[in-house]
Parts: sequence; structure tokens; C-alpha cells
Amino acid sequence: MKIGVSTGCLYPMLTEDGIRTLCELGFDRFEIFFNTFSELENDYLDQLKSILHRFHAKVTSIHPFTSSYESFLLFSAYERRFIDGVRLYEKYYRTAHYLGADKVVLHGLRKDFSYSMKNDEYFRRFDILQKCAGDYGVTLLQENVNQFVANDQVFIRQMKEAIPDSSAFVCDTKQSNLGGIRPADMVRTMGSRLRHIHISDFTFENKCVLPGKGIFDFEDFFSVVKETGFDGDVIIEVYRFSFDKIGELKQAYDFLKPFCEW
Repeated sequence: MKIGVSTGCLYPMLTEDGIRTLCELGFDRFEIFFNTFSELENDYLDQLKSILHRFHAKVTSIHPFTSSYESFLLFSAYERRFIDGVRLYEKYYRTAHYLGADKVVLHGLRKDFSYSMKNDEYFRRFDILQKCAGDYGVTLLQENVNQFVANDQVFIRQMKEAIPDSSAFVCDTKQSNLGGIRPADMVRTMGSRLRHIHISDFTFENKCVLPGKGIFDFEDFFSVVKETGFDGDVIIEVYRFSFDKIGELKQAYDFLKPFCEW
């Protein structure tokens, strides 16, 4: 397994400044959280590629800034908007391919969205999105986000059964904990379809701190991850208010390294 970091950890620092800062800190593997449409344009992406090349760094995944709109864009009752949404997400696939990344993260449908979509229809649309991603050599990953339909083990099982070749997942430990599900149990449910991990820690007072700063049982978690045969990326993903000094991110990397060596 490889350990990386999300540029979202430094939000609202400009994306290019975040990558440069993290590279200077010693990171060489990233999930890029894009924050606006202009960051998907080739001129801007060339700037990012130049920074990455200078530091011999790699982008493994990207995270759309439109995640909070996916219920409306991709999973509403208005079919034409879904079709246009597929075209929009094609830009993310193209961006991932351009940067050498092979994964794009999806939040999906909120549980409290006004339109309650049946799971079969959700899976049909995800399959369409996934096939479009495949045209760019990219895999779309369903994330288990709290308050979204996918932070539910029954939903994950049904998705695996309905679209066994298209289903693919990212397990976010923070989101799983927020939803009252042991991250190790979520990993078991995702099983061989687990492709990516967002990792963090927690305390009784704070639901999101850097790995090594809380009480999360990393040994138990990674033992279950190992059982699945997972060999993907483990991405440190916390909020900027989750730590004081940027150098603490490197401490989190050092803490995680022994768990990820097999």
C-alpha cells in the first residue's frame, strides 16, 4: 500500500500552492481536491503537472468540488439533467487521465434529498457513470459519506450484487465513524471491491484528527484491510482545523507507515 495525502487538508489554500507545500514537506502521492471549474482547464492542469514533475510526485485520485451537488445533478427525477451531469463528470475523468490519476471519488445521493430514488435506479446510473469513466482509464469510486445513502452496509452489499463489475468503493474512516459504523466492518462489506481509503483519527471530543492523535484502532482496521487483499492507496484526509502546524501531516505519514508495509 502507498500512503498519500489530500490537498483538501490545506483548504482553502489554493490547490497549486497546496500541492507545492505538501511536496516540499516530503509527500509524493496525492488526491487532488479540485475547487472550481477553471482548475479543470488544460492551462491550469499544465501548471500542476509542472509542479508534480519537479518533485517526482504522482496523483492517484481526484475529488470533484461538485460532490455536494451530486444529488441534484446525477440522482434527481429529471433524466435530462443526469445526462448533462454525465457529460460534466466526463471533465473530471479527462482531468484524472491527464494528470495520470486512475480514480475519481463520488459522494452520490443524500438521504434527505427531496427525491427518494430506488436503489436499482441509482445502480443503473452509477453503472453509466462508471462506463464513461472507463473510457478514460479511470475508475469511479463510491464513497461511504455520512448522511448519504452509501454509508449503509446493506446498500453497499446490494450495489455489489446489482453491478458486480462496475461497483468500486472508497472507505472513509471518518465518515464511517460519524455514521455509527465500525470502519473495519465497512471494509469487510466492501470486500474485494475496495479500491481506495481515506484515513483519519478521532477522539471523544473531536471526530476528525490526524492519524496518531486519537483513539482509533489502526491495528484492527488494517488487519481487516489486509484480509480483503487491498493494495491501493491510503490517503490522509482531514480538515484544516484538525491540526495546528502543517508539519504534523508528515508526522501522520510516519505514524501510518508501519501499518501499511506488507
